[in-house]
This record gives sequence, C-alpha cells and structure tokens, in this order.
Amino acid sequence: MTSENHEILTADQPTVMSPTGSTSQDAPLSPSTSKPIQELPDELIQAGWSKCWSKRENRAYYFNRFTNQSLWEMPVLGQHDVISDPLGLNAAPASGEVTADAGLGNGQRKRHASEETPQPGSNSFKRPRVEIPATPTTPTVPISPSTPGVKAWLSTTDEKQGQSSAPAPAPYRPSVVYWDLDIQTNAVIRERSPADHLPPHPEMELLRAQLTTKLRQHYHELCSQREGIEPPRESFNRWLLERKVADKGLDPLLPSECDPIISPSMFREIMNDIPIRLSRIKYKEDARRLLFKYSEAAKKMIDSRNATPESRKVVKWNVEDTMSWLRRDHSASKEDYMDRLEHLRKQCGPHVTEVAKDSVEGICSKIYHISAEYVRRIRQSHLKLLKDCNISVEGVDKTEVQDRLVYCYPIRLAIQSPPQPRVELHFENDMACLRYKGEMVKVNRGHFSKLELLYRYSCIDDPRFEKFLCRVWCLIKRYQVMFGSGVNEGSGLQGALPVAVFEALNKQFGVTFECFASPLNCYFKQFCSACPDIDGFFGSRGPFLSFSPASGSFEANPPFCEELMDTMVKHFEDLLERSSEPLSFIIFVPEWRNPPTPALTRMESSRFRRHQMNVPAFEHEYRSGSQHVCKRDEMYYKAVHGTAVIFLQNNAGFAKWEPTTERIQELLLAYKVSGHSLPSPGPSSTSTGDKDSKPAQERSSRSQDNSPVDKTAPDTTNI
Repeated sequence: MTSENHEILTADQPTVMSPTGSTSQDAPLSPSTSKPIQELPDELIQAGWSKCWSKRENRAYYFNRFTNQSLWEMPVLGQHDVISDPLGLNAAPASGEVTADAGLGNGQRKRHASEETPQPGSNSFKRPRVEIPATPTTPTVPISPSTPGVKAWLSTTDEKQGQSSAPAPAPYRPSVVYWDLDIQTNAVIRERSPADHLPPHPEMELLRAQLTTKLRQHYHELCSQREGIEPPRESFNRWLLERKVADKGLDPLLPSECDPIISPSMFREIMNDIPIRLSRIKYKEDARRLLFKYSEAAKKMIDSRNATPESRKVVKWNVEDTMSWLRRDHSASKEDYMDRLEHLRKQCGPHVTEVAKDSVEGICSKIYHISAEYVRRIRQSHLKLLKDCNISVEGVDKTEVQDRLVYCYPIRLAIQSPPQPRVELHFENDMACLRYKGEMVKVNRGHFSKLELLYRYSCIDDPRFEKFLCRVWCLIKRYQVMFGSGVNEGSGLQGALPVAVFEALNKQFGVTFECFASPLNCYFKQFCSACPDIDGFFGSRGPFLSFSPASGSFEANPPFCEELMDTMVKHFEDLLERSSEPLSFIIFVPEWRNPPTPALTRMESSRFRRHQMNVPAFEHEYRSGSQHVCKRDEMYYKAVHGTAVIFLQNNAGFAKWEPTTERIQELLLAYKVSGHSLPSPGPSSTSTGDKDSKPAQERSSRSQDNSPVDKTAPDTTNI
C-alpha cells in the first residue's frame, strides 16, 4: 500500500533487526487516533502486527512492523514467527498450496500490485519462504562425529546420492555468484574431537579489535622513533600470519607463545627499508634522487650509531665516491644510476645492517611481548564472561571419537556458546550493515546470503538462527582487524583465484577443497581458514597446518608469506608420504626467482612433483580480497608477477587426477585474463608497468607489493 493512503506511516525508516526480532521502526498509525488500532490477540501484537486504517480504501488492514508486510485479512501465526526466526529461514508455505501467493501463508490474498508499490527510501526487505524438511535425515554435509548420524567414508552409492540433495535456495539470490556451495567434498579425514577454543562473543571481539589497533600503533611508533621509517607496507599483517606458524598460544589472532620471539618476517622487512625504503623506479631523475638519498642516509646512520672503525671507513669511502660520481657525471642513464645504487647497497648494506640489528630486534621483541600481554588480558576477560554465564571451561567433556575415516566436516567447539547480545541489521542499497555498540561492519547482500547458506549447512547449535547476526558481526570484524583498514590494505592477502579457474580445477582434477580460505572468499563450502573459533560456524575445517586429510583433491593458494609457504610444503610432503589413498595438492605460489623462495625450491625438487606450469605476470588475475564489500568492476586485479602452479600427488592421486596435456590446457584457458581486471592495488609510487626497474633484490620488494598475488588466495589468510 503506497504512502499516499496513510501519510503518517514511517516506512521510510530503515528496518533494524536483531536476533531477537526487535526493530527500531515505528508501527503505522491510524489517521483518526494517531495510535495503532489494537484489536488483535496478544500473540499477534507481540509478533509485530497492528490493525491500521487505509484512507484510500476506507477500510482496515493489518501491518507487520517487523517485516513491512500488509494484509487485508487477519494474519495467522505459524508461517513466519519473526521473534524466533527473524531471517525467515524456517518459514514454510501453507500445506496443499503451491501458488504464487503461497509466500503469504494460509491462503491469505496477496494485495494488488498498485497497493504494493514500495515507499520511497524504504530499506525493508522480504525473503521467500524456505521449505525445511520436518526430519533432516539427509544432511547436506557430513555432520560432526559427536552427533548421531555421522557419515563414514566407506558408504554406499545410494547414501551419497541421498546426501547430495541440496536444501532450499538462499533467501536472496545475487545476480553474480562467485562460489559453488553445491559441490560435495571428496576430502577424507579421521574423526576428531571438538576443539577447545573459547566461543566467539561480540564483546570479546570488540576488545580484541581495540587492542590489535593499539598494537599496530605501537609498531608504527617504534619504527618511526627508532629507525625514522614508516612501517613496511603490510608487514604487520604478514607478521600475524608468520607468527601463527610457530605460535602455540590460545588466541586465534594475536601471537603469545612463539619460539623464537624475534619474527624473521618482521625483522627482514624492517631491515629492507633501512636506511631508506627503496621502490621501483620509472624515470631517470627518480633513480638519481634515490641514489643520492640512500648515500646520505647510510652516512648519517653510520655516524650516529655505535659502528666499528672499519665499518665507518668502508661506508664513508663508498658514499664519498658515489657523491663525487653524481657531481661529475650528468649524462648517466637510468640503468647507470640503478647499477650504482645496487653496488652501493652491496658495499654498505652489511655494515648498515650490523649497526641497526639490535634496534630492529628490539622492535620485533617489543611488539611480541605487548601482543602476549594483550592475549592475557583478552583471555581473562573472556573467561570472566563465560563464568558470569555459568559456563565451565575446565574439564569440558569431549565426546569420544572412533578411529575411523569420514568425509571432512566443519570444526566444532567443545565449550558451550554464551548468550549473545543484540546486533542490529539494516540494509543500505546493496549492503547489509551490522552494528554492535556503535561499531558497524558491512557486507554486500550477495555475500550475506552466502554466509546464511554456509551457516545453515555447517552450524548445529543454532537451528533457529538466534546467534547468526552476532557471529556474522564477529566474523567480519575479525578479518577487518586482521588485515587493517587502510586503502587496499589486506586485499592482496585475501585474494582468491578467478571463478573460471575453480571450475576448471573441479571439473578436470576433482578439486573440492581449499586449503587457505575464509567464509568471505571461499568458492567451495569445505575449506581451511585462520580463525577456527568463528569460521567453524560457517564451514571451516580449521587451520590447514593442523588438518590431516587421508584422501582428496585440494587447491592451495596461501598468503604469500615465505615462512608460511615453506611450512605448508613440509606439511604437504608429510601427508603424501603417509597416505596410500588418492591425495593431490595443486599449489599456486608467486614465481619469485631472485632469489627463489625456499618453498618454491623445495617443491621443484620434491619427489611428489608431477607437473609444473608458470602463468606469466600481467596475463592472469586474482579475485579481490575485498570482494564482500567492493564494487563488481573492482572484483579482479592483474597479477604483477608470475605464478607457479605445481602439482604434488602421491601415486594413487596421480593415477586418479593425472595432469594430462588436455587437462592442463583447459586450466590455462580458464586462467586467461577476462579483460575487465584493474591494475594491482598498491602505493602510487610503485610503478608496476616497468618490470625491469628493480633497485633492490626481488626479495626486498616482495614486502612492498600489494598485488593480489601478495595474497592468500585462499585464499585468505589462513594457516
């Protein structure tokens, strides 16, 4: 019914929902009384229904302030209880009726088209009803072994076919879909007990976000005060990933128990920017200016630090020689300047590193110890919250599991989840906005629908979706904090393969599982990710480095952190060595050759390597790590360096998924750039178009590239 029929309606306010079904929108009022005509049973009033008056039709009608639904007839409860089911996921059409009006339930007449014109500015939303079977005897994915009905690996063909029956479609169907959640898994694991992670809670996630932001600020201040440089781009994000390789602490994000405490990744990246940060050069004048700045900075550092007489002598002599050359030769080319800079770095670099070593190690150590203290504070607050909710953490009774093989299933938590607070939801155009205590996170409606589906497939402790909005808020906040809030920051570390490549991997090589992903950027519904405590509710199988499949075909596109990639390859080889069942890993890593990374060298010499192909730089693309919030025309970015695709398979895996010429050709064809991708995001001072201008070794510039290849192509940040 249009606004001209009842001017006093306030439908132009956005609908704000919480898991309990509460809303901030006022109910429509009668023009004569300015109050709702309350002639309804109490249960209908509690469900949001009011009896109002239509001026145009001169008759009463019924309006639901929770759903913006309008009816001429008296509504009937039971079809959509917005109090217990705010998202309408359990609503079913009236029995015996399969008509266009079935969504109204109980044969209620749909209003005329002219009466359903949406009011200007309204952000209300309606979702089609989803039919849920009365007895879920055929789950979409294998459920936890701790629950009756777990599906063993060696099952009959009929059981597999019965299991593949997909549930009803998502309430919102995006126009472009970047995932396929109907693909069933072929990954096989041994049953495992529920994990003992503390269950997520918005209050704890807000505290973790605040402390992580403070830790980033400490890092910025230490780099500025002690070394006079800005923190290397993305180095804090890569530090979080690299530390999780060795961390035995209890926090899912911040490291607290690592050996050694000095991070090789952070130390290397800070040292690469001392005495000044080097970048790719496009013009001759820029090369000359950079050479001059490096000379001055090296001399200043060696004079102000506690250097040996030999170091002072070597650095000063080389700097004076360079300055003399700059004053004497004005006709040098860009290549001459770059060669001179490289020579100066080789001569002065070791001495500069020696005098800066203690200071840089102090930065790394300080950040680690602050992080450990923050973890202690977060855990104390979390345990207090659980204690206030009468939830015991000590001596949690874990369900015993059998020593048998089953198809992989999402990770479960052994500790009961506490009651969740109110999280408000409203829609702004195509974005779903979730707010808790003034902190808003956003996700586009397509990915919000995806999270609903993943939650329905994977979560077993919240069948009525009462905790859904809180867990979505925690999920998005976690990844937002993990990768920072700067422009394009973290996009590379969450990048994903193009959809066409995933389709080819599944069709040609039977891939059904991503080793590094997140609920936001996964293509399959089975994946490993970095944050098991929150991601498990959306399908994560936990961190990959603690995931041990016995069989299956896997895609691995890790965050491009050297320590993480090296540990990943060791894990692959251990799994292939132990299993006699078909096991295959297709790995996507950057083709860094100057010098080559340990992971790349190890894979190329592995006895499990069956095939390797290289995709040239600028001739392929990645899906943005910000795909859940970015515009469609910003979805893809060109890779600024080559990608090595390596097949590691045991004998059974090679026999089943052999990388034949035809299959490889199909994969390469899928990798062809679509033509709509953008240049790789990064600082404006970096020229990605001049591939030959490298003032430092390739390793030095790796930490500064923010290409989607500097990503997790998880797929996202997962360990």
